[in-house]
Amino acid sequence: MFDAVNSLLAFIVAISILVAVHEYGHYIVGRWSGMKVLRFSIGFGKPIWTRVGAGEDRTEYCISAIPLGGYVRFLDAREGPVAPRDVGRAFNQRPIPARILVLLAGPLFNFLFAILAYWALFVYGVPTMRPAIGDVEPGSVAAQAGLEQGDRIIAVGDVETEDWESALVAMLDGIVSDGRVSLRLLDTDGGQRSAEINVAGEAGRLTEPGMLFEGLGFDPWQPPAVVGEVTPDGAAKLAGIEKGDRIVSVDGVSIRNFAELRDLVAARPGKDVSIEIDRGTERQRLDVIIGSVEQDGSTIGQLGVGAEQNTRDYFYLRKYGAIESIGRATERMWQSAVFTLRMLGRMVTGDVSIKNISGPINIAQFAGASAQAGISNFLGFLAIVSISLGVLNLLPLPVLDGGQIVYQLVELFKGSPMSERAQILGQQVGIFALLLLMSFAFYNDIARILS
Repeated sequence: MFDAVNSLLAFIVAISILVAVHEYGHYIVGRWSGMKVLRFSIGFGKPIWTRVGAGEDRTEYCISAIPLGGYVRFLDAREGPVAPRDVGRAFNQRPIPARILVLLAGPLFNFLFAILAYWALFVYGVPTMRPAIGDVEPGSVAAQAGLEQGDRIIAVGDVETEDWESALVAMLDGIVSDGRVSLRLLDTDGGQRSAEINVAGEAGRLTEPGMLFEGLGFDPWQPPAVVGEVTPDGAAKLAGIEKGDRIVSVDGVSIRNFAELRDLVAARPGKDVSIEIDRGTERQRLDVIIGSVEQDGSTIGQLGVGAEQNTRDYFYLRKYGAIESIGRATERMWQSAVFTLRMLGRMVTGDVSIKNISGPINIAQFAGASAQAGISNFLGFLAIVSISLGVLNLLPLPVLDGGQIVYQLVELFKGSPMSERAQILGQQVGIFALLLLMSFAFYNDIARILS
């Protein structure tokens, strides 16, 4: 129950911030362009809070009941007569370049917000895991390519990869292009070598959510389940577990890394379990009574051990100066925007699974998880969603900014507005396409919950 409420609140906060940024772009550029703004609303439906601005325009600023979007309403002569003092200030009475600029401003502000978010993260410093190979399944595509546990991916094709995000984007790009992923690897002895993964014809399956690593046959590297520290008076200390012990299994369940150990222990608060450890060349079996601790309103198990710190530089703090961070943040935003657009195009052609389309339920779950993980994770989540919002709004659908820009361009070259019939037909097509997209999104959300 707590997680659901947390996810809902995080989702509302996230959507409200991003919608406010998007609509503020339309609003402020519209005012700069000499347009009269009648209403600025965060949310749809009936306003639950309204303030009327000072000055002659008397703009209404609203928070409305349905927190799933927002809008800026400009004075428009097509909707009714314009008062003499406002002639020339209606949206459709301003020059076409000004209208296009106003329509572009919403997505542009989303991109600027993402740059600002990434800039803050890079200046503050983000703990980052380098892209390294964990367990490799025998006989898998990864094994056939020669990947080994501990290998670090330092480049995919011509793209240098400092973190998993850049590595995954480059790998997915290769998979959907021709099915070949060229890797440059750094092994545990410091030597470099090349490898190529060939998954031609498998793009649809591998781009389904959660299928990439399973399909390739390897896991991302995680700290091994080697005890680096033991909490005094904790369950591990009482059972005789020592620093340097490698935990092999819990109640017969094999442990491959520290994350799996943490998950197994968390699910067994207060339980009496059998733990196998490797101590030097000897394997021992110890009986342990798992401790417990209250966290986020629930009781979870706690062993009282920490991972060893000798992780061969797999983790690092990604941090840059204030000036350098501007370029880094802009580059990250651009890469993400191009990747999002490319994936959308591949979905249309059927090369990428449409199961990647997420709806509000899935986004809310991600929002809640990122909010619980800390402000840095939540800020990174906002940057990614802001970029997606910007890209989606530039699509040439009449109900989106991109479609309205197309209308303005047609009027510019035609010399007159499109006919009312053509505009209505375009709106109907756009609404149908949007409803179809939303149907896929909700279906995917429900399918993920049921699975």
